[in-house]
Amino acid sequence: MCGRYVSTRGPRELVRLFGVTDWNRQDALEPNWNVAPTDDVWAVLERAPRGGGDVTRQLRPLRWGLVPSWAKDTGTGARMINARVETVQEKPAFRRAFLERRCLLPADGFYEWQPVPAAVRTRAHKQPYFISPEDGRVMALAGLYEFWRDPAVPEGDAPGAWLATCTIITTDATDAAGRIHPRMPLALAPDRQDAWLDPAHRDPVRLRALLDSPAGGHLTVRPVSTAVNDVRNNGARLLDPVEPQA
Repeated sequence: MCGRYVSTRGPRELVRLFGVTDWNRQDALEPNWNVAPTDDVWAVLERAPRGGGDVTRQLRPLRWGLVPSWAKDTGTGARMINARVETVQEKPAFRRAFLERRCLLPADGFYEWQPVPAAVRTRAHKQPYFISPEDGRVMALAGLYEFWRDPAVPEGDAPGAWLATCTIITTDATDAAGRIHPRMPLALAPDRQDAWLDPAHRDPVRLRALLDSPAGGHLTVRPVSTAVNDVRNNGARLLDPVEPQA
């Protein structure tokens, strides 16, 4: 699974990297070295404005943890941060978004953990590792997004009436990531991103084919401080390499 990741690039850089044509300059997210479930994250998506109009490529913040439109409350979101690629087109929580609401979630890299058994001088713990592209390029994680209508807000256009959420699609781990954890977020190669984002593409077989293999390129893995384990910790120091405890 993917339970934490890093997203530090600002909106101007993401607009350039992903060819975004529509974004609200008032939207602002701080660089985040410890993105956790229910955090707001940057997402790239394509959709037409409400009321009609041309489809545009947008950059907008979404809350990580998908809340299906039919959910009674937002509590399901924290449990739906990931969608398995093997079943994403079948699960009730994801199958409609898979056909109609797909996005990319930019990331510098992601964290995974390995259990470390207790030793003479150390307690049992989980050692975090930061996994990222060797060339430092941004990862475009395949994702889905949804809109949830809050029934407690009577007016549909009132602030807080709609909650926009997302989930990350995961796959079998490859390259160096596979030595740390059997699963990893699925990053899309540039030549597949346009087709993934296009809301006119609704053929489940062709969409699933876009997810057959993660983006190419080599991943690098380094152990980092267990400070990552606490969601309250943040900052570039979390990426400093450490000697893992034996």
